[in-house]
Amino acid sequence: MHDFLTRTHLSDNTITTLINIGIAVLILLIGIWLAARGANIAQRAMQRANVDPTLTGFLRNLTYGVLIALLIVMALQQAGVPSAPLVAALGAGGLAIGLALQGSLSNLAWGVLLIVFRPFRVGDYVLAGGIEGTVRDLSLMHTLLVMPDNREAVVPNAKIGSDAIINFNRLGTRRFELKVRIGYKDDIGKAMDIIRELFTADARILKDPAPGVWTDSLTDSAVILVLRAYTRSGDSWGAQTDLLRALKDRLGAEGFSLAPGPAQFVMLPGKPSEQTT
Repeated sequence: MHDFLTRTHLSDNTITTLINIGIAVLILLIGIWLAARGANIAQRAMQRANVDPTLTGFLRNLTYGVLIALLIVMALQQAGVPSAPLVAALGAGGLAIGLALQGSLSNLAWGVLLIVFRPFRVGDYVLAGGIEGTVRDLSLMHTLLVMPDNREAVVPNAKIGSDAIINFNRLGTRRFELKVRIGYKDDIGKAMDIIRELFTADARILKDPAPGVWTDSLTDSAVILVLRAYTRSGDSWGAQTDLLRALKDRLGAEGFSLAPGPAQFVMLPGKPSEQTT
């Protein structure tokens, strides 16, 4: 009789265990389908909100991964596996992975912030992470810059985020500066009038803010005139080089003595690659 009751009890426990395992598998299967649907719904909602596609894909996968992790814990708990040790093991594993991938996680975190706050976009010419170049691609781990000499620089997002970012294109216009050396005997007023005429003749030089020319300084052998003007970002380099040539030709034709020196014209700043940004 005792043996019969024992076998019956074992049989009941086995049936209960099998039922719980079946329910756990059912929870897992249905839960995976629901998790995928929920992640896809969240992705479509972010797309309707015009969230960046890179960030949308990342958050969709993150949501799906979190839901699957919770689902596995629920399924194991239903199957009779104690959840407390499992959660502790997952926490310890997550901590170990976090410590091992500290640099990568830092890049990932900064990648999310760069995508959310958008200090620059693809096509902008920037100084980021100590490197100047045109932004070719922005991912969650790194930013790809094409430098003025057509080299590619893969810059970790953590390096970009921890340093100042200068965006040369964000406002749509750029100011450039040229310096001209003329002789002491030359007519400064006439030189300024000629420069203003050249400003007016170039349609790329904006009228607002207005360009200007001033006396910058006096050296032992020359009077330094400084020219400042605004152009659209893409016109900056071309306008500078054309104005530089026009200054040389026009002032020379008018009899001005371009004072000798290590640099009669100084261009500040400008990058050839900006012609295409």
